[in-house]
Amino acid sequence: MTDTARETFEGSFTQQEPIPEAGIAAALEVLRHGRLHRYNVASGEAGEVALLEQDFAEFVGARYCLAVASGGYALATALRAVGVGPGDPVLTNAFTLAPVPGAIAAVGACAIFVEVTGDLTLDLHDLAAKAGQAKVLLLSHMRGHLCDMERLMAICDSAGVTVIEDCAHTMGAAWNGVASGRHGAIGCYSTQTYKHMNSGEGGLLVSDDAKMMARAVLLSGSYMLYDRHLAAPPVEAFEGLLFDTPNISGRMDNLRAAILRPQLAALGAQCAAWTDRYRVVEAGLAGTPGLRLIDRPAAEDFVGSSFQFLLPGWSAAAIRDLVARAAARGVELKWFGADRPAGFTSRYEHWRYADPVALPATDLVLAGLVDMRLPLTFSLEDCAQIARIIRAEVTQAEGAARAEATTTP
Repeated sequence: MTDTARETFEGSFTQQEPIPEAGIAAALEVLRHGRLHRYNVASGEAGEVALLEQDFAEFVGARYCLAVASGGYALATALRAVGVGPGDPVLTNAFTLAPVPGAIAAVGACAIFVEVTGDLTLDLHDLAAKAGQAKVLLLSHMRGHLCDMERLMAICDSAGVTVIEDCAHTMGAAWNGVASGRHGAIGCYSTQTYKHMNSGEGGLLVSDDAKMMARAVLLSGSYMLYDRHLAAPPVEAFEGLLFDTPNISGRMDNLRAAILRPQLAALGAQCAAWTDRYRVVEAGLAGTPGLRLIDRPAAEDFVGSSFQFLLPGWSAAAIRDLVARAAARGVELKWFGADRPAGFTSRYEHWRYADPVALPATDLVLAGLVDMRLPLTFSLEDCAQIARIIRAEVTQAEGAARAEATTTP
């Protein structure tokens, strides 16, 4: 029998899988011919970026796709493409990561934060109450949690709100069979190292709207070479935009696209493997005293590349102690209730540039929210061990808290 009080996890929470051999070979070919810029192509050559855009558009079922330098650049470009400018209000999640309000700030717009539910999705009641305050919602599917997208779109359509989806954590996911990124006007994705495809940095936008995507292509710095794209709108969609759309260069290069295309071909299997790992951790933590798991509705076809749980009613000191004790046993947990941003973890009140107002429901959720990466370098056995360690530490802390409560006069 395993001694759960002693076992320590030896794996790395930041080690990703190696780039597939096909991606390495494609990258070497690009390096050998030297045509890294997306528009520097030989006669009759499509180029890796154009091919990636074509492949990804087909993968998600979109008419158009644009590959760019980062997920954050994709978000800012999408905001500009739908007409957001300086001073404009933009609705967005209170529970998200810094690049989302950062993209809003980058275009000079003003973020209006919407509350989060205990299931880590956008609070649709709060959205309905605030829908009249803005014409655009930048919806973040934070940590891979999808809200009821039919209800969300009904609220936004009724209020005349254009939806941009931040799918950095939901590439390969779906709601009721519709791919994440395909409910709103534009879907944005990231290919940063810790996302579902890895090019170090990178981003993708998809849309069925020809004018929006034509603006995005021009914004990305097409130098009027948009006829070299394979998944861009027809040339006539660019007419009337050429003299009024700035070049804010942020193109993806052929080297990054070359290593992404083989990853895209394997993405379905990779997403299933992530969710297998998620389910192992979920099963291992089910019923742990003092710990609440996040409900995953049947309509949500999620990708379990990270794992979250709540510690309702725990003090800040108790959660900090749990994180430290888990770390001593090799398990890296992140806490969204800390006073200061740390690494990739921050919350809305840390973004003073966005002038946030207090959101009590979100504060209550984030105060007890713990987060953990699940890289595919973990085996199912690794995930079971991680769950045993977390369960043991939570159970011990919960028991100590109960004992203290019964002895305190």
